[in-house]
Amino acid sequence: MPAGALLAFRPFKGRAFLVRLTYTFMGLPPVLAGLVIYLLLSSQGPFGRARLLFTPAAMVIAQFVLVVPIVAGLTLAAVRERDGLVRDTALALGATRWQADLTVVRESRRAIGAAVMAAFGRAIAEVGAVMLVGGNIQGQTRVMTTAIVLETRQGDFDVAIALGLVLLAVAFAVNALAGRFTPQAGGKLDDVA
Repeated sequence: MPAGALLAFRPFKGRAFLVRLTYTFMGLPPVLAGLVIYLLLSSQGPFGRARLLFTPAAMVIAQFVLVVPIVAGLTLAAVRERDGLVRDTALALGATRWQADLTVVRESRRAIGAAVMAAFGRAIAEVGAVMLVGGNIQGQTRVMTTAIVLETRQGDFDVAIALGLVLLAVAFAVNALAGRFTPQAGGKLDDVA
């Protein structure tokens, strides 16, 4: 979120390039991200000595690489949308530049919350990158999405569907919980729908 807000608020040399790069990486193919991280963490890679490949830490790194551009890009878009009028009003009322920035971010909080939930959705649904860097090792790096792939490959479609429904229920529960803490336009979530 701070990276997205910084890109929205502060002009600097190379900002346009970083904005384009951020928006491009929002669509980063997970398998490509997994491959690059695999190569970096492999024994021949620059971080091979850390022995992170096929560990939960490698999986977290892969998911982090995939979700940061989503949060940054959507935060950037949200802040840019609110910036003009909100900033001008805050400055006209005597706010400092820092206070005006905070006001713009505060007014963008619903959209920023949606950015975080979009990133969560990508992370919880991730298969390709986590399978490449985690290895899908039972009891160590197997997660629900990789277990669904494994069960499907083995022909256990009932188990795969059951795991998918559990994963969907978890995502729904997290979204419902997040909805309780995110102010909605017009009041309750049900009123918006």
